[in-house]
Order: sequence, then structure tokens, then C-alpha cells
Amino acid sequence: MTDAKAGILTRLRAAVPPAVSSAAAVAVRRFDWDSTERLARFQERLAAVRGQVQRVGDDWPRVLHDLLRQRGVTELLCGGGGPVAAKLQGAWPMPSAIRLQPYQEPIERWRGELFDQVQAGFTGCRGAIAETGTLVLWPDIHEPRLLSLVPPLHVVVLDAGTIYSTFAELIDAQGWAQRLPTNALLITGPSKSADIEQTLTYGVHGPKELIVLVRDGGAGA
Repeated sequence: MTDAKAGILTRLRAAVPPAVSSAAAVAVRRFDWDSTERLARFQERLAAVRGQVQRVGDDWPRVLHDLLRQRGVTELLCGGGGPVAAKLQGAWPMPSAIRLQPYQEPIERWRGELFDQVQAGFTGCRGAIAETGTLVLWPDIHEPRLLSLVPPLHVVVLDAGTIYSTFAELIDAQGWAQRLPTNALLITGPSKSADIEQTLTYGVHGPKELIVLVRDGGAGA
């Protein structure tokens, strides 16, 4: 290594600020909310941006089936693997009325069908933020990002125990410092934009409707 290069590296290392502990980051803002209040605030914030919350139990696949039938949905796009998809597929009633379509093909093979024909998409999530009514998703090979971004209706199942007061608390509790996602999505309500004449419009760049099935139980703060 040349002296010039070594000098540059030395200056860069000296300029790196000391690491901030996760505890210090969480201390920036904390609310003394219990689980009941976190759920109530999450639901209130989500409703303010036209998101919908449905309380469910272990029979949530049946509840989801009923909600989709009420909307005339005949096909639901879901993950191609993982525990949430397995639960959905194992307890799905009347598949002849609403067909489950696992997301398994590369986008290049069915781009037209995905953007023009798919009516609804279903995903799990990592948790939610009560302060803002936000869902946190980690898209992966089982649940690609387009699954939640393209269909006009997005349905999410959320464990009530994974609703945190703030984003900082969620990051700390789930150990993001040790394992960062390659991609994270923060979703607060349906897709919306005010680009055209500063008029707020829903469903311009993604789902027009967001339904969150909040399942009792689950691990969380």
C-alpha cells in the first residue's frame, strides 16, 4: 500500500463517529402505552389515511375469504412459501370460489397478468408502528415486493403483539442492528399521491385499498 493511500484510509477511519447504542436511539422518543393503547392508536392512525383494521382470531383465513367475497374477488395472490402462506393455504375455505395463486414465477414471465388481472395480494409483516399507523414489511423470496405494491387490494395479517409504539422501538426489539433486511417497506394506508394539482388521490401508484387483519397474540413489546 502506498503512503498516500494509507494516509487517506487513516483520515477516513478517524472521521467515523463512534457507534450509537440501540438503547440511546430508542431513548429519543418513547411512549408509555400498553398493548391495548398501541393497538387503538395504530387503528386510529391507519383509519385516518383510509386503511382498515379487522380484529381476527385463529380463523383469520375464513374471515379473509368472507371479506374478499364481499368485494367480488375471485383470485388472491399470496406468498409462495413461509409460515403465513402455509396457514392461509391449509385453512382456506371454498377454493373453488376464490382461488389462491402462489407468487412463484419470475416477473418476466407474467408481467401482463400481474399488472392487469390480479385483483388482490396477501402478505404477512414484521410488525407495526402505533405512532403513525404504519406496517413494516421485509420482502423476500417467499413474498416479493411486487406482491404488496401492484394488486389494487392489499391484505396484511399482523400479530397484535408486534405493534410497537415507535419505529425506533421496533428496530431495537427485533434486533435490526444485528440483522438488517435487504429491503424494507413502510406502508401507511393505501397508495396515495398529490402530484396532480396538489389533489390527494388514492390508488394512483399501487393498492387502492388496504385491509389489516390484526391477530390476537404473537410476540412483541
